[in-house]
Parts: sequence; structure tokens; C-alpha cells
Amino acid sequence: MAGPIEQFEVKPLVEFGTVNVPVLGEQVIAITNSHVAMTIAFVGVVGFLALATSGAKVVPGRMQAAGESLFGMVDNLANSIIGHEGRKYFPFAFTMFLMVLSMNLLGMFLTFTATSQLAITLTLGLITFLTVVVIGVVKNGFRFLGLFWPTSAPLALRPVVGAIELVSFLLRPFTLALRLFGNMLGGHVALKIFAQFVVQLGAFAIAAGGFAYALIGVAALSLGMTVAMTALEFLVAFLQAFVFTVLTCIYLNDVVNLGEGH
Repeated sequence: MAGPIEQFEVKPLVEFGTVNVPVLGEQVIAITNSHVAMTIAFVGVVGFLALATSGAKVVPGRMQAAGESLFGMVDNLANSIIGHEGRKYFPFAFTMFLMVLSMNLLGMFLTFTATSQLAITLTLGLITFLTVVVIGVVKNGFRFLGLFWPTSAPLALRPVVGAIELVSFLLRPFTLALRLFGNMLGGHVALKIFAQFVVQLGAFAIAAGGFAYALIGVAALSLGMTVAMTALEFLVAFLQAFVFTVLTCIYLNDVVNLGEGH
């Protein structure tokens, strides 16, 4: 039986040969299970939005109601955190929310979860970070550096506090990536372990017979834990997308409302 970590392996499905990349050396060009999972997630998001927005009615159907609920939730989130300019940055926040949510949920049905790969979550974190930096520079110019020179702190402490703020700012993409990666990885590992207990203990009890039949009770308990953890993982999949979006809006607020104390 496959181990709990094997589900996270990136495996080539279609190979197109190799290419020599400077520094990295010879690399295989291929379509992997990671590519397929992300593509399905993207198509799922586009399809969901198409169904939710096509033929919009005054009395919404199920898909339209679901789309409007998610739209309204992220819109309220952006406006409440960023303020009057929140709607301007809503498309980015909504896109990140839907992509993270779709990849998280897709991992509950496929054998591969894209957001359990640090390379993918780090890419999402870097996209968010670079977007915040670009907006901060374009909107504020050199005032953007004011993030790292806190005028509210005593003058003698400003270099120290500023250095801490700079390090904290530079770590943002990594904390975004590690939070999402760790939660998705840990949850799926635990789920796989409990599921294996059900199969292995049940199979051993049937094969050994006698007193080993008592292990069927343990297998039943593991089955209950598996069902409960599956429900929890669906909740975690949504919450991690929500937390990612909340932090994205907070980081955008820092540069959009620089020095305004919003």
C-alpha cells in the first residue's frame, strides 16, 4: 500500500525530452500531475464563474447564489480591510481566493493536492508580495520606504523597529506559502494514515481470525475518524483560502493606505 507521503510526489505524465538549464543542469520537460491539477482547478474556476454569471436572474438559481455569496464575501472583506479603494483591488483578491480554494478542494477528490507543494504555494506568495510592492511603489513613490521608518516610534528606536519591519515585510511571501503548504500537507497526511488503519487493521483481523477480530472495532473507530477528518479537511480547504485572502488584503492595505492608519 502506498505510504502517506507518496500522494505528494510530482510525477511526469507526458515527457517531451530534456533541456540543459544554466545552474540547474539537465531538466526534463514534461506534463506532470501538478500541471494537470492546476489546469483542472483553473478550468473549474472559469467554468464556475461562467455558470454563475450566465443568464443572471433577479431570483438567483443555485450557481448564481453561490457565485454571488463568494463575490459578496470577498468584496466585503476587501472594502472592510482596505477601505474606500478596496473595490479597485477586489479582482486580484477574488482571483487568489478562487484559485487557492479550487486547488484545495480539488485535492479532496484527486490523489494530488497542488497546494501541498511548497513550490506552488511559494509562487502564490511571491505573486502577492510582488503585486503589493508594485502597487506600493506606483502609488506612493519614495514614500513607500516609510513602511520601514515608523515615525510613531521614538527616534532612537526607529532604526531597530524599521529593521524588524523590513525583515517582517520580506518574510511575507514565505509565511503565506508555509501556512498554506503546512495545513494542506499535514491534513492530508493525517487523513491518509487513518484511512490506512481502516484497511490494514480490517484486513489483518479477517486474515488472522480469533482474537484478532477485536481489531475490527479499532478499524471502525479509525473509519469514524477518517469521516470526521474528511469533513474537517473540507472546512480547512475553505478557511485556508479565506485566510490567504485576508492576509492579501491586509498587505494591500499597508501600501494603499500608507501612513493613514486605516
